[in-house]
Amino acid sequence: MLLEIEDLHVFYGQVQALKGVTLAVDRGEIVALIGANGAGKTTTLKTVSGLRPVRRGKVVLDGRDITSLAGHRRVRLGLCQAPEGRGIFPGMTVVENLEMGAYDRKGPFDEDFDRVFTLFPRLAERRTQMGGTLSGGEQQMLAIGRALMARPQVLLLDEPSMGLAPKLVSQIFSILREINQQGTTILLVEQNAVQALSLAHRAYVIELGRVTRSAPASELLEDPAVRAAYLGGA
Repeated sequence: MLLEIEDLHVFYGQVQALKGVTLAVDRGEIVALIGANGAGKTTTLKTVSGLRPVRRGKVVLDGRDITSLAGHRRVRLGLCQAPEGRGIFPGMTVVENLEMGAYDRKGPFDEDFDRVFTLFPRLAERRTQMGGTLSGGEQQMLAIGRALMARPQVLLLDEPSMGLAPKLVSQIFSILREINQQGTTILLVEQNAVQALSLAHRAYVIELGRVTRSAPASELLEDPAVRAAYLGGA
C-alpha cells in the first residue's frame, strides 16, 4: 500500500475526534472517505497531512512511518493536500499561487505549469488575475493546481465540490479522474457521496470518528443503508 493509516486516535482538547481510524490507499487508486458532518473526515486528512497531532496510531507513506514528521516534510515526500475552503492567497496572482505549491522545489516549473493549464484552461486564461477575484469554481481549480505543483504521490482532497454548481462539480470530478489516470493517487473526502462513489475505486464510511464500513465504491453506491444515510435514499 502507498498510504496506510493505522489505528489513529486524535483529540481536540478533551474531545476525541478519531477513535482508531484505519484505512489504506494503494498506488494508483482513488479512495473516498464519506460520512456526515462532524464524522471525522477532515480531521483524518489534517492528521495525514501533519496538521493534527496523533495521540495513538501511525501514518505510513510508501513503507515509511511519517507520523512524527512535520507537514512540510510530508510535502517533500509527496503528500499534498487541497484543503477545505481552498485556502488560496487572494492577493497573489494565479501564477504566484501556483508557484507557492512548488515552494520547496527548484525550478524551472514550465512542465508543471503546462500540466496545470492543460487540466484547467480557465486558469491559463486568468494567469495574471488575483486569486481573490476568481469565482468559487476557479478558486477550487487553483487549489488543486497548486497541490499538483508539488508533484504529489498522493493528492489529498477535502470537499472539492463544496459550494459549486452541479455542472461545475461534474467538470471538477472529470478532471480528478484524468489526474488519477496520469498517475496520481487520490484520497478524497467528500460530502457529495454520489460523486465521490462514482469516481472512487474503493471507499470507507466514517461515523463518529470510527470507520464502520469499507468496500468497493460501486458496492457502497448500491447499498441500501448507505443510500438511505448519504445519498438521500435515491
